[in-house]
Order: sequence, then structure tokens, then C-alpha cells
Amino acid sequence: MTTTAVPDGYFAIPGDMYRKTGGFIYERTLLETLQALGLDIRHLQLPAGFADPTPAEMTQAIADLVALPADRPVIVDGLVYGAIDPAGLDQVRAPLIAMIHHPLGLEAGLPPERAAFLLRNEAQALARAAHVVVPSPHTAQTLIDDFGVPGDKITIALPGFIRPTGTAQPQSPPLILSVGLLAERKGHDVLLEALAQVADLDWCAQIVGGAHDPQVAQSLLVQRDDLGLQDRVAFIGTLDSDALEARYRAATLFALATRYEGYGMVFGEAMTHGLPIVSCRAGAVPDTVPAGTGRLVSVDAAPEFAAALREILTQSDTRQAMAAASGKAGAALPSWQDTARIMAAVLAQHGATPLQAGQSRPLG
Repeated sequence: MTTTAVPDGYFAIPGDMYRKTGGFIYERTLLETLQALGLDIRHLQLPAGFADPTPAEMTQAIADLVALPADRPVIVDGLVYGAIDPAGLDQVRAPLIAMIHHPLGLEAGLPPERAAFLLRNEAQALARAAHVVVPSPHTAQTLIDDFGVPGDKITIALPGFIRPTGTAQPQSPPLILSVGLLAERKGHDVLLEALAQVADLDWCAQIVGGAHDPQVAQSLLVQRDDLGLQDRVAFIGTLDSDALEARYRAATLFALATRYEGYGMVFGEAMTHGLPIVSCRAGAVPDTVPAGTGRLVSVDAAPEFAAALREILTQSDTRQAMAAASGKAGAALPSWQDTARIMAAVLAQHGATPLQAGQSRPLG
């Protein structure tokens, strides 16, 4: 770590950065890895209310950003960047690097007027960014096509992954694992409908994820019970890293009926564990999940999703071929050091100290 009084840069994240969502895991791990590589990147905790801040939280976030020095870049989390007052950004002297996982206005279930506001607001805010970092080619193209961001201002930094250390121990009956917040965008309602259509087969299912939207969470519980799946489908909430790792090792396949993803880190996690994947042709999923690793179906198409589940559960040769392809794809995914070096190069373009060859310190 450098010892200068002024740090190399800042990483502005709203609220508790240890929350178990893909975006927060990405940003926290990226911050820690940048520090491990030797850069003095300081965590700036912004108010927790983003992407729907109170007026007081908006004022505080802008004041926090305005207080930063003019000669050091600040990475700003996308929940903040898409919702913050663009006029407030005009007061910020530090070079702004927007970290956009996916545009906020594309979140499923938003009232139309809220979605339209967020899309307009994010376009205005992105025009004020010195640079934009995204986790996938799909998100990059979306920002170019729909938000007018010049391609030369965008850098793609795919998420990094830690390779599992344990061995697979598939349980019986086969475990169908799904990982995602209990939110409309994640499509767990479609998954439940699909599971009901393969109820004649032997399986159990676990859905890992916190209740992002309490109404959605309650609706899913009612739906599960109405479908008669209460003894076969468990909602098990948020798990720590070790417990989630154990669930991946125990699973036979991974299923997420998502309606949109800017990347979808859980797919990479599933591939590092060699799991066949059933998901949807939505957002970045077709780019993230290579051909041969599973089946991608139409969004909101429970019968198609059920057919894919049935195929993998009943055809062992197909399942084994998909598992092998998934494991091969998982082994080729970048490490967090790879991701951090991409971000470090962006930071260096905007005032941070460049990394030196071989510069690093032990992780942990």
C-alpha cells in the first residue's frame, strides 16, 4: 500500500458494502483486490437509500463527493450514479468513474414513470462521467446504443471468480439450485411454475437470496404453497460464503429464470462448479453462459423452462456433457486480480498511481 497522504483514489458505495448481492460482492471484492495490488483506494460510504434516496441522502451524497480532491478519481457505484442529481455531479471536482452493472431504469417491476425518470437521469449523469466501467459487453453496448455513451469512454471489466477448493458432492434427490434476490427481475415465480410442471420427477430445489422486495417474497411463498411444492422447494435466505459453496457442491444443476442481467455473477459461480445451467435469453445471459453449458429459453416461458429442466434431469449423457462444458467455461473465467488490473489502468488514466510490474501484496 502506498503511504502518501492523498490516496490514489476512492470507491463510493452506498450503505453496507457487505450485502450479499452480485453488485456489492463485485465492488467489495474489487476494492479489496485493488488494495491488495498495492493501490491506496479508499472506501467512501455513501448513504444507504440509493437508488431511491431521501432528499437528505441526496444532499449528503453530493456533499461527500464534492469534498474529494480534484486530482484523484472516484469510482461511483451504479445505484448511486443512476439516481443521483446530475446537477449535483457538476459540482464534483474529482474525475467520476461510473461503475454501471446495468441501467437502473431496466429493473423489472418499476412503475413506468419511475423507469422513465431513471433512464433520463442516468443518461444525463453518464454524460458527466470521465469514464464508465461495466461488467459485460452487453451492458457496454446498451450504454452506447440507448444512453449515448461514446464507446471510447467505456471499459469492460468482467467479474473475477475464485475457484472452488472442495469437490462436488451431488445430493440425492437431485438438488436444483437457484441463487438470486427475491425480486421480480429474478423470475423465481417462473421457476416455481416450471418446477410444478416437472413434479413427477425426483428432485428438490433451494432458492438462495434475501427478500429484496417483501411483497415479492410473500407472493412467492404463497405461490409455492398453492402449487403444492412446500415440501420440495425451500427458500433459505442469504448464506455466507462457505454455506453457499456447500450448496453449489451439493447441486446437480443451476436454474435462474431471470428477466434481465447486466452480467449475472451467479452463472460464473455455477460454471466454476461445473453445473449445467437453465436460464433465459435475457440481457447479458447469452454472453455470460456459453453454448453447451446448459439451456437458455425465452423470458417468462415456464413450459420452455420446465422442458429444459426435464431434459437435464432425465438425460444423463446430456447432463454430463453440459457439466463438462460448464466446468471448462468456469476454468477460463478471469480472476479478481485480472479484473482489478483493468480497473487500475482506468484509474491511472485519471490521476491514480499506475501499477508497477509485479506490484502486489498477499490477499487476505
